[in-house]
Amino acid sequence: MIVHRPTALLLAASAFFTVLVCALLPGDSWGRDNTIFQQFTQHISRQIHKDKQAFAQANACVSWFYKAEKSPPPTVQGIAWNPTPSSQIEVDCRRHYPSGMDDARKDLAKTQALLSVSLTFYEFALVADRNDDAIYSPVELQDLLRSLTLSYHDEEPAPKQVTALMERFDSLYHSRNMDALMQGMSDLYERGYRVTPSDRVELDRVMG
Repeated sequence: MIVHRPTALLLAASAFFTVLVCALLPGDSWGRDNTIFQQFTQHISRQIHKDKQAFAQANACVSWFYKAEKSPPPTVQGIAWNPTPSSQIEVDCRRHYPSGMDDARKDLAKTQALLSVSLTFYEFALVADRNDDAIYSPVELQDLLRSLTLSYHDEEPAPKQVTALMERFDSLYHSRNMDALMQGMSDLYERGYRVTPSDRVELDRVMG
């Protein structure tokens, strides 16, 4: 078959354009989904860091109050001795927990529960990245959103999807709604998602 030169050039240009579009679109999708994964996990990670600090403070103060109660202050000639604070931890604990041990224990339970929620949510976000490439593919993103009872629309911009994920995390975190979180995790497991060795390494890093 004889193909005229202008027609051949047109076909070649069309083929090149098709290849170019196919090459560019995945890159754009990668950038968008990579942004969603990074921003979502970083949002949770920042909360984990705050929770770890709060838990450590409450735990240290519970220990300090316990030791203080076990070691009553001495008396001199029948007069009780009221020493000034001897360490920074004593200053901090008495300032944060003016009612003493009871306040510290309540805060310890609260901070432990919040830390558990934030860590579990981080695990959830990692599990949703099924192949551990630090990117939410369209299918992974759809499964993630739906497991959190959020709607998925492919045409939605990445910032809107990131905001929806962050707001859902904040809502479940502040209400300490572990049941809803575990239901979401169960939904992912039903779709074949699992905690991978790579996920465990990352979780150990964040918990350390």
